[in-house]
Amino acid sequence: MSEHHNHSHAHGHAHGHVHTNNKKILLISFIIIGAFMIVEIIGGFLANSLALLSDGLHMFSDTISLGVALLAFIYAEKHANKHKTFGYKRFEILAALFNGITLFVIGIIIIIEAIGRFFNPVDVQSTEMFIISVIGLIVNIVVASLMFKGGDTSHNINMRGAFLHVMGDLLGSVGAIIAAILIWTLNLTIADPIASIIVSLLIIKSSWGITKSSLNILMEGTPTDVDLNKVVSAITEEQDIQSVHDCHIWTISNEMNALSCHAVVPHQMTVEQGEHLLNKLEHKLQHLNIQHMTIQLETNAHQHENDTLCASIYKKHEHHHAHNH
Repeated sequence: MSEHHNHSHAHGHAHGHVHTNNKKILLISFIIIGAFMIVEIIGGFLANSLALLSDGLHMFSDTISLGVALLAFIYAEKHANKHKTFGYKRFEILAALFNGITLFVIGIIIIIEAIGRFFNPVDVQSTEMFIISVIGLIVNIVVASLMFKGGDTSHNINMRGAFLHVMGDLLGSVGAIIAAILIWTLNLTIADPIASIIVSLLIIKSSWGITKSSLNILMEGTPTDVDLNKVVSAITEEQDIQSVHDCHIWTISNEMNALSCHAVVPHQMTVEQGEHLLNKLEHKLQHLNIQHMTIQLETNAHQHENDTLCASIYKKHEHHHAHNH
């Protein structure tokens, strides 16, 4: 007996609302940051400040990444078709990866430039630097709070990538303000490259996290918010299921984890019993953060490859079960 069952859990109205909100907030942020980025880069050149320039360059990468994130949201809404059966949702993950890599490269470039300035200090116009940094800080606080309150920065990796860019900018403005005050009061020109290095290290750290998460999704890695052992246990603890194999869990896109597996059931099971069993499993797996599932029911007579990963988890679970009894 072989039966395929496919289930996709709908998020409904709320999810669509968050998605529209994310787009609106990204568009506003894109316009504000794009406009101020021009001011900051020109100011960085005029004031001869690397901290300002690095913050301006970071804002430039922000403007690009906010634009890319916005395009990804628009493109991800395209419906599935014959060529892309899961739709275009992965665009958001590609945008997040792009953001992570650009942040990393910018951080490295600024650090190299700052090291050069330790050996060849330059005069910095601290007043201009201070004024522009303060305006930059206000702009970033406005955009960051907009994103935090209205956007989905906790669950959506694309939105989180854009938000991290803005937070990095905010820290950049703080660094430039402190450096400007030190140059102004103590004539510590060295504060400029020091501030830009500290900001760059923070930028690199945040970019590493977002790059790693994106790559895990693109490599079809097991989602970090899903416990494979618990999922296999939830399936095998059903009395009618003898074993599970060919078990795969991956992330299609934000808030969309998928599972496919084969479950071995007794020969005498009827179609109605199979349907009832699948409904029970779907309900349990949704609570374990699986939104889209395909479970194939089959008997022992069905030829299949030995899937060592699920077999070992199942054996572990079986041993634990026997131990409890």
